[in-house]
Amino acid sequence: MLPSLPVFALARPTRLCVVRHGETEWNAGKRIQGQIDIPLSAVGHAQARATGNALLDEGFAALYSSDLVRTRQTAEATAHLAHLPVQLLPGLRERHHGLFQGLTFEEATARYPADYARHHARDPRFVPEGGESLLDLAARISSTCDDIVHRHPGAAVVLFTHGGVLDILHRQASGKPLTAPRDFAIPNCAINWFEVANGCWTLLSWAERGHLVKSRDEL
Repeated sequence: MLPSLPVFALARPTRLCVVRHGETEWNAGKRIQGQIDIPLSAVGHAQARATGNALLDEGFAALYSSDLVRTRQTAEATAHLAHLPVQLLPGLRERHHGLFQGLTFEEATARYPADYARHHARDPRFVPEGGESLLDLAARISSTCDDIVHRHPGAAVVLFTHGGVLDILHRQASGKPLTAPRDFAIPNCAINWFEVANGCWTLLSWAERGHLVKSRDEL
Protein backbone atom coordinates (compact mmCIF):
# COMPACT_ATOMS: atom_id res chain seq x y z
CA MET A 1 0.00 0.00 0.00
CA LEU A 2 1.30 3.41 -0.89
CA PRO A 3 1.87 5.74 2.07
CA SER A 4 -0.77 8.40 2.51
CA LEU A 5 0.27 11.85 1.41
CA PRO A 6 -0.06 14.82 3.78
CA VAL A 7 -3.08 16.99 3.19
CA PHE A 8 -2.39 20.71 3.08
CA ALA A 9 -5.30 22.93 3.94
CA LEU A 10 -5.63 25.78 1.50
CA ALA A 11 -6.21 29.09 3.21
CA ARG A 12 -9.46 30.80 2.28
CA PRO A 13 -8.88 33.94 0.23
CA THR A 14 -9.58 37.37 1.62
CA ARG A 15 -12.28 39.29 -0.25
CA LEU A 16 -11.90 43.05 -0.58
CA CYS A 17 -14.84 45.27 -1.51
CA VAL A 18 -13.32 48.58 -2.64
CA VAL A 19 -15.48 51.68 -3.12
CA ARG A 20 -14.55 55.07 -4.51
CA HIS A 21 -15.89 58.02 -2.51
CA GLY A 22 -19.10 59.81 -3.48
CA GLU A 23 -19.26 62.83 -5.73
CA THR A 24 -17.92 66.25 -4.69
CA GLU A 25 -18.43 69.67 -6.22
CA TRP A 26 -14.85 69.45 -7.50
CA ASN A 27 -15.65 66.17 -9.28
CA ALA A 28 -18.57 67.90 -10.98
CA GLY A 29 -16.31 70.80 -11.96
CA LYS A 30 -13.54 68.50 -13.25
CA ARG A 31 -11.09 69.95 -10.73
CA ILE A 32 -8.08 67.92 -9.53
CA GLN A 33 -8.53 67.13 -5.84
CA GLY A 34 -5.59 64.89 -4.99
CA GLN A 35 -5.11 65.19 -1.23
CA ILE A 36 -6.98 68.49 -0.83
CA ASP A 37 -9.77 67.82 1.67
CA ILE A 38 -13.03 68.41 -0.21
CA PRO A 39 -16.35 67.24 1.33
CA LEU A 40 -19.14 65.38 -0.44
CA SER A 41 -21.81 67.27 -2.32
CA ALA A 42 -25.52 66.55 -1.81
CA VAL A 43 -25.26 64.08 -4.70
CA GLY A 44 -22.29 62.41 -3.00
CA HIS A 45 -24.17 62.00 0.28
CA ALA A 46 -27.08 60.37 -1.56
CA GLN A 47 -24.64 58.00 -3.30
CA ALA A 48 -23.06 57.11 0.05
CA ARG A 49 -26.44 56.21 1.53
CA ALA A 50 -27.31 54.09 -1.52
CA THR A 51 -23.98 52.27 -1.23
CA GLY A 52 -24.54 51.57 2.46
CA ASN A 53 -27.90 49.98 1.66
CA ALA A 54 -26.39 47.95 -1.18
CA LEU A 55 -23.70 46.51 1.13
CA LEU A 56 -25.98 45.93 4.10
CA ASP A 57 -25.89 42.10 4.07
CA GLU A 58 -22.24 41.47 3.14
CA GLY A 59 -21.07 40.60 6.66
CA PHE A 60 -17.82 42.54 6.59
CA ALA A 61 -15.23 41.79 9.26
CA ALA A 62 -13.84 45.33 9.13
CA LEU A 63 -14.24 48.68 7.41
CA TYR A 64 -11.32 50.91 6.42
CA SER A 65 -11.28 54.37 4.88
CA SER A 66 -8.86 56.96 3.63
CA ASP A 67 -8.67 59.74 6.21
CA LEU A 68 -9.72 62.43 3.71
CA VAL A 69 -13.16 63.86 4.45
CA ARG A 70 -14.88 62.78 1.22
CA THR A 71 -14.04 59.13 1.88
CA ARG A 72 -14.81 59.33 5.60
CA GLN A 73 -18.25 60.75 4.83
CA THR A 74 -18.86 58.02 2.24
CA ALA A 75 -17.77 55.28 4.64
CA GLU A 76 -19.96 56.48 7.51
CA ALA A 77 -23.23 55.40 5.85
CA THR A 78 -22.02 51.81 5.43
CA ALA A 79 -20.38 51.78 8.88
CA HIS A 80 -23.63 52.87 10.54
CA LEU A 81 -25.70 50.14 8.88
CA ALA A 82 -23.03 47.44 9.36
CA HIS A 83 -22.37 48.43 13.00
CA LEU A 84 -18.65 48.73 12.32
CA PRO A 85 -16.16 51.45 13.29
CA VAL A 86 -14.52 53.45 10.51
CA GLN A 87 -10.80 52.69 10.73
CA LEU A 88 -8.87 55.53 9.05
CA LEU A 89 -5.76 54.75 7.03
CA PRO A 90 -3.71 57.57 5.44
CA GLY A 91 -2.24 54.88 3.19
CA LEU A 92 -5.57 54.74 1.32
CA ARG A 93 -5.39 58.43 0.33
CA GLU A 94 -5.56 59.63 -3.24
CA ARG A 95 -2.32 60.27 -5.09
CA HIS A 96 -0.77 63.62 -4.20
CA HIS A 97 -0.88 65.52 -7.48
CA GLY A 98 1.39 68.32 -6.30
CA LEU A 99 1.11 71.63 -8.14
CA PHE A 100 -1.83 70.35 -10.23
CA GLN A 101 -4.10 70.11 -7.18
CA GLY A 102 -6.90 72.65 -7.18
CA LEU A 103 -6.73 73.18 -10.95
CA THR A 104 -9.10 71.94 -13.62
CA PHE A 105 -7.59 69.66 -16.25
CA GLU A 106 -7.70 72.54 -18.71
CA GLU A 107 -5.94 74.91 -16.28
CA ALA A 108 -3.22 72.37 -15.54
CA THR A 109 -2.59 71.87 -19.26
CA ALA A 110 -2.41 75.63 -19.89
CA ARG A 111 -0.18 76.52 -16.93
CA TYR A 112 2.21 73.57 -16.95
CA PRO A 113 2.06 72.08 -20.46
CA ALA A 114 5.28 70.05 -20.33
CA ASP A 115 4.75 68.73 -16.80
CA TYR A 116 1.09 67.93 -17.35
CA ALA A 117 1.90 66.12 -20.60
CA ARG A 118 4.17 63.74 -18.65
CA HIS A 119 1.53 63.40 -15.95
CA HIS A 120 -1.23 62.67 -18.47
CA ALA A 121 1.00 60.21 -20.35
CA ARG A 122 1.38 58.15 -17.14
CA ASP A 123 5.15 58.49 -16.89
CA PRO A 124 5.58 56.27 -13.80
CA ARG A 125 8.64 58.13 -12.51
CA PHE A 126 7.32 61.65 -13.02
CA VAL A 127 6.84 63.51 -9.74
CA PRO A 128 4.70 66.67 -9.98
CA GLU A 129 6.24 69.36 -7.81
CA GLY A 130 5.18 68.66 -4.22
CA GLY A 131 3.47 65.39 -5.18
CA GLU A 132 4.23 61.72 -5.70
CA SER A 133 4.95 59.51 -8.69
CA LEU A 134 2.80 56.63 -9.90
CA LEU A 135 5.52 54.26 -8.69
CA ASP A 136 5.39 55.77 -5.21
CA LEU A 137 1.59 55.60 -5.19
CA ALA A 138 1.63 51.94 -6.27
CA ALA A 139 4.14 51.05 -3.55
CA ARG A 140 2.06 52.83 -0.89
CA ILE A 141 -1.17 51.13 -1.95
CA SER A 142 0.44 47.70 -2.18
CA SER A 143 1.91 48.00 1.31
CA THR A 144 -1.34 49.28 2.82
CA CYS A 145 -3.52 46.58 1.23
CA ASP A 146 -1.06 43.79 2.05
CA ASP A 147 -1.30 44.81 5.69
CA ILE A 148 -5.12 44.74 5.57
CA VAL A 149 -5.13 41.28 3.99
CA HIS A 150 -2.72 39.97 6.64
CA ARG A 151 -4.98 41.32 9.38
CA HIS A 152 -8.09 39.59 7.98
CA PRO A 153 -7.21 36.24 6.38
CA GLY A 154 -10.23 34.55 4.84
CA ALA A 155 -12.60 37.40 5.71
CA ALA A 156 -14.51 40.02 3.72
CA VAL A 157 -13.37 43.61 4.25
CA VAL A 158 -14.64 46.89 2.77
CA LEU A 159 -12.33 49.77 1.83
CA PHE A 160 -13.40 53.33 0.97
CA THR A 161 -10.83 55.12 -1.11
CA HIS A 162 -10.17 57.14 -4.29
CA GLY A 163 -10.05 56.81 -8.07
CA GLY A 164 -6.27 56.77 -8.26
CA VAL A 165 -6.10 53.96 -5.72
CA LEU A 166 -8.66 51.89 -7.63
CA ASP A 167 -6.68 52.47 -10.82
CA ILE A 168 -3.65 50.87 -9.14
CA LEU A 169 -5.64 47.93 -7.74
CA HIS A 170 -7.29 47.18 -11.08
CA ARG A 171 -3.86 47.07 -12.74
CA GLN A 172 -2.43 44.91 -9.95
CA ALA A 173 -5.23 42.36 -10.40
CA SER A 174 -5.38 42.46 -14.21
CA GLY A 175 -1.67 42.70 -14.98
CA LYS A 176 -2.09 45.95 -16.90
CA PRO A 177 1.08 48.08 -16.63
CA LEU A 178 1.11 51.49 -14.95
CA THR A 179 2.02 53.11 -18.26
CA ALA A 180 -0.95 51.76 -20.23
CA PRO A 181 -3.83 54.17 -20.95
CA ARG A 182 -6.79 53.54 -18.71
CA ASP A 183 -9.59 51.72 -20.54
CA PHE A 184 -11.90 51.09 -17.58
CA ALA A 185 -14.28 53.42 -15.75
CA ILE A 186 -13.93 54.33 -12.06
CA PRO A 187 -17.33 55.81 -11.11
CA ASN A 188 -18.14 57.50 -7.81
CA CYS A 189 -19.50 55.00 -5.27
CA ALA A 190 -19.34 52.02 -7.65
CA ILE A 191 -18.64 48.69 -5.94
CA ASN A 192 -15.56 46.66 -6.91
CA TRP A 193 -14.65 43.20 -5.59
CA PHE A 194 -11.22 41.58 -5.40
CA GLU A 195 -10.00 38.28 -4.01
CA VAL A 196 -6.50 37.92 -2.55
CA ALA A 197 -4.89 34.54 -1.90
CA ASN A 198 -1.18 33.86 -1.31
CA GLY A 199 -0.32 37.33 -2.55
CA CYS A 200 -2.20 36.83 -5.84
CA TRP A 201 -4.94 39.34 -6.69
CA THR A 202 -8.04 38.40 -8.70
CA LEU A 203 -10.62 40.88 -9.96
CA LEU A 204 -14.08 39.42 -9.25
CA SER A 205 -16.33 42.27 -10.38
CA TRP A 206 -15.85 45.88 -11.42
CA ALA A 207 -17.84 49.12 -11.26
CA GLU A 208 -21.13 47.70 -10.00
CA ARG A 209 -23.48 50.69 -9.95
CA GLY A 210 -27.02 49.33 -10.16
CA HIS A 211 -27.66 50.95 -6.76
CA LEU A 212 -26.86 54.43 -8.12
CA VAL A 213 -29.02 56.87 -10.05
CA LYS A 214 -25.93 58.42 -11.67
CA SER A 215 -22.19 58.36 -11.14
CA ARG A 216 -19.22 60.22 -12.63
CA ASP A 217 -16.08 58.55 -13.92
CA GLU A 218 -12.80 59.36 -12.16
CA LEU A 219 -11.60 61.21 -15.28
